[in-house]
Amino acid sequence: MFTRKMFARKTLVQLASSLLAVGLSGATLSAEPTAAARYDNQIQAAVTKKLAAKSQFSDVKSSTEDGIVTLTGTVELYQRKLDAAKAARKIANVEGVRNLIAVAGPSVPDAQLAATLAKKMRYVREGYDSTFDYFALDVKDGVVTVEGQDRTGVGRDEALADIANMPGVKDVIDNVSVAPVSPMDDSLRLRAERAIYRDSVLSKYALDPARPIRIIVANGHVTLYGSVDNATDKAVAGLRANQIFGAFTVENKLQVAGAGQQGVQQGM
Repeated sequence: MFTRKMFARKTLVQLASSLLAVGLSGATLSAEPTAAARYDNQIQAAVTKKLAAKSQFSDVKSSTEDGIVTLTGTVELYQRKLDAAKAARKIANVEGVRNLIAVAGPSVPDAQLAATLAKKMRYVREGYDSTFDYFALDVKDGVVTVEGQDRTGVGRDEALADIANMPGVKDVIDNVSVAPVSPMDDSLRLRAERAIYRDSVLSKYALDPARPIRIIVANGHVTLYGSVDNATDKAVAGLRANQIFGAFTVENKLQVAGAGQQGVQQGM
């Protein structure tokens, strides 16, 4: 006869067996590497080989855990730091890259570095697009912060490449936005350019392609950036911009040369 006491004993035995099976299964799973970790040795060997192939990475070290590659050591240029991470990301089965490389190149005073970068960015980026983008630089302890807006993204990429290859740059913070794609905005840019540069007072700013009045348009809103010679030129530019058909708002952020330009390099 199957009593209640016998049933309880059988239940306890079954429960103990189930717990033992779960425990053994957990032990087996914990002993097996994760899917990402299975490739760690292969990844590490490939990263080591790729870094050793280029002399600029001679002081870069790497380690791999669960498919994540950690890069440490030093390089001479900030661009080399980016290149090392890019090379590691291209290796098969890499889940991610933790870039802890330090830039150990020459130390350049912040004011000198900012002035050098501002000049380079002005005279490298010339032509049609330079009128319709705007960058401002701030440098502190070798860390370069870039603010602004670019019409297509091409100018931003060129500017960031210039900065990354400049000796003395330790890190870069990119706060540049790309203007939304809009035929209406493109038409507004052209009308604004004609209104400003066809004015006899302002036409001189079209003569130097590295120093135009920057016309930034986003969703029908117009903002003027850059540097002008005097307060009259700033006022005339604002007047002309406010006469543009189709502009929802106009903001005049032009700087008068020699006034309020300390700390941040304006109008690039």
